[in-house]
Amino acid sequence: MELYHILMKRGYPQEFCEQITLNLNTDWTAQRMIGYLSHYQKLPMEEVVDEMLAILSDRNRIMQKHELESVNVKWNEYLNR
Repeated sequence: MELYHILMKRGYPQEFCEQITLNLNTDWTAQRMIGYLSHYQKLPMEEVVDEMLAILSDRNRIMQKHELESVNVKWNEYLNR
């Protein structure tokens, strides 16, 4: 909700704010966007969308890394038996 309110205060359209917050729906992703926005007064919507996509890409890469680490642990356990 904090991200939504920040976007609304900065004058972005309501539907735009809703879509950004629906996509950045975790504390981690929302805080990343809030941190990004804190460096600027007003950005074009395209730049906000670009940052949202970069944040989602980072999140997906981190999730994939954790999944691969988990698989690796299981594989090593299998090999040790």
